[in-house]
Amino acid sequence: MIELKKLKYELKDLVPYISWETIDYHYNRHLATYITNYNKLVTWTEYENKPIEKVLLEVEKWPIFNNWAQIINHDFYFEALSANAEIMPNLVLLEQINTKWGTLDKFKEEFNKMALSNFWSGWTWLVIDNKTNELSIVNTQNAGTTLIDSNYTSLLVCDIWEHAYYIDYRNNRAKYLDNFWKVLDWKIVEKRIKR
Repeated sequence: MIELKKLKYELKDLVPYISWETIDYHYNRHLATYITNYNKLVTWTEYENKPIEKVLLEVEKWPIFNNWAQIINHDFYFEALSANAEIMPNLVLLEQINTKWGTLDKFKEEFNKMALSNFWSGWTWLVIDNKTNELSIVNTQNAGTTLIDSNYTSLLVCDIWEHAYYIDYRNNRAKYLDNFWKVLDWKIVEKRIKR
């Protein structure tokens, strides 16, 4: 059975960029519901005691896949947020970003454009393409995830489902994206790079 992981920050710690109410609804209600649903779906099945990563590879159908993909996407998202975020990547990652996009600001602009162009509810990712070893920005819809795609090493994700920002920003996804960078901890992102 999966349990809701404890956040490494308090609900109020990301204010003013993400309100305690948004974190409460997003984490304690939306994510908790995916976990409850997943646990109900796999109880008394061959998947109940299997490692979750194996379940994802075997079950690519609704609703087991959908609930589990939402869980891993949300965990990845929440893990990279911090009240004391390191808001600049280290020199190695910064150099890769500058090589691809010119500057960190230009990268953020391109990332935000991709997130705004993702018409559906979904996710916008910074990944390393494992074939070319280059950074890339990727959109996925609904429960789509790069976390189990062997073509990519996932570095960061921004949740662009409305429940991630609607309480604070209503339909202003652009403002949410601008403030996302103020709580994203690049130290966590860097740890995700395979050495």
